[in-house]
Amino acid sequence: MKTALHLLITAGVMVVFAGALNAQCKTWNDSPKKEEALDAHSVYRPYVKGKQSADLEKMDDATFNTAFESWKKAYDIAPAADGQRATHYSDGRLFYQAMMNKTTDAAKKKEYADIMMRLYDEQIQCYQNEAFLLGRKAYDMFYMPAFGYSAQTMETFKKAVDKGSNNSEYIVFDPMAQVMVYLYKNKQLSKDDFRTYHDKLVEIADYNVKNNQQYGQYYEAGRSRMEVHFAEVENDIFDCDYFKNKLTPLYEQKKDSLETVKYVYVTLRQRGCDSTAQYMVEIHDTYEKLAKVYNAKLEGELREKNPGYDAALLQKEGKYSQAIARYKEALETDNNEDNKAQYYYSMAFIQTWEFGQYQTARDNARKAASLRPNWGRPYLLIGDMYAKTSRNCGDDWNSRLAIIAAIDKYAYARSIDSDVAGEANERIGNYSAALPDRQEGFMRGVSEGATATVGCWIGETVKVRYK
Repeated sequence: MKTALHLLITAGVMVVFAGALNAQCKTWNDSPKKEEALDAHSVYRPYVKGKQSADLEKMDDATFNTAFESWKKAYDIAPAADGQRATHYSDGRLFYQAMMNKTTDAAKKKEYADIMMRLYDEQIQCYQNEAFLLGRKAYDMFYMPAFGYSAQTMETFKKAVDKGSNNSEYIVFDPMAQVMVYLYKNKQLSKDDFRTYHDKLVEIADYNVKNNQQYGQYYEAGRSRMEVHFAEVENDIFDCDYFKNKLTPLYEQKKDSLETVKYVYVTLRQRGCDSTAQYMVEIHDTYEKLAKVYNAKLEGELREKNPGYDAALLQKEGKYSQAIARYKEALETDNNEDNKAQYYYSMAFIQTWEFGQYQTARDNARKAASLRPNWGRPYLLIGDMYAKTSRNCGDDWNSRLAIIAAIDKYAYARSIDSDVAGEANERIGNYSAALPDRQEGFMRGVSEGATATVGCWIGETVKVRYK
C-alpha cells in the first residue's frame, strides 16, 4: 500500500491499543458520540458485509483507507457496537487479516496477528460465546506465520475443545490434528496429552456424525482428514485397546473382505493384542474362511487358464480321462517344447498304467523323447511297457525276447540320462533273470548275438543274449 495508507494503518494500530485501555464492552447506546459512531459504522459496513479478507485485499488504497478509517472510529467509540452485535471485533479482524496478507514485513505481520488475537479476546469478554470464538481464534492462529504450529496455538485449540465439547466446530479437526502431530514429533506434546485430545476430537466427531443432522457430513469429512494426520504417529502412541476400538467397526463393516480382515488382524497382532483373545480368534477364523474361498477361486481360475497345470492335478486326483483331454488342450496352446514333452510323457504314463493302451502310449513316449533330447524317462517307460506285456507275446521264448527289448530300453535310458541311471540299473537287475535260457536257444539254433524280432505289438528287433 502507499505511504499514506501505511501511516494511516500505523496510527490505527496505536488507536486500537489505546482503545483497549477503555472498557472493552463499551457501546454507543449512552455515548455522547453515538451519532458519530453510527455514521462511521454506516460508512464502513457496506465495504465488509458478507466479504472475506481476500476481498478486502483487492480494494484500491483509497477505498480501503475510507473503510478502515471509519471502522477505526466506530471501534474506538463503541467496541461492542450496540451491545447486540460483535461486528466491530469480527470486521476488525478482516481488516487486519488483509493487511497481514499484503505486507512483506515480518514484524508487521506479527503486529497485525497480535491485534487480531486481541480482538478475539475482547469479543469473548463482551459476548460470552467463548467456545465458538476460541475455535475460530485457534483456526486463524494455525494459518498465521506468527503462530502456526506453536504450543500457543495448541493451547488455544485445547481451550476451544475443552469449552466447546460436542459443540466444537468441525473446522478445528484438521488443523488441530496437524499441530498435535507436529508438536509430538518435536517432543513438545506428551503421549498422555496426545491421547487425551485425540480421544476428545474423536468423541466430538462421532457425536455429531450421529446427531448433527445439518452438519454431520462435515464432521465425518473432518474426522477422516484428522485421522490421516494421526496415522503418522498412532503406532508410536496407541496400544492394543486403541486399535481394537478403531478397527472393530471396520471389521464389522467389511468382514467379507479378505484384505480388510487381514489388515485388521495383522495390525492388532502388531500392536500386542493377544492372539488367544476371543475377538482375535474370531477375526482369525474369519480370515481363514475367506482365504480358503479366495484360494479356491484362484486355484479354479489358474486351472481353467492353464490346461497343463489342470491336467497334472486331474492325474493326481485319479481323473485320468479328463487329464488326457486337458493334456491334449495344453499341447495345442503351449509352444514350449519341454512342456510339450512332459505332456506327451504324462499321457503315455496314464495310457500305460491305467488304460493298457500300449501302442498309443509308446507313440506318445517317443514324441516326448524327440522333443527333449537326452531325457531318459520316456525310454524307461517304454521298457516298462515291454516288460509288463512280455507274458502276452506268445510262448516262453518270445516272452523272454520281449524282456531283452525292455532291458535294451533301460540301458539306453541310462546311457543318455544320468538322472535315471539308478532306476534303470535296478530294472535291469530285476529282469536279467528273465533273459532267454541258453539251452532253449541252442535247441532253436539261435546263437548269442544273433538278431531276432519280438512278436506281438512290440515288433522290436533285438540281439539275443542269454542269462
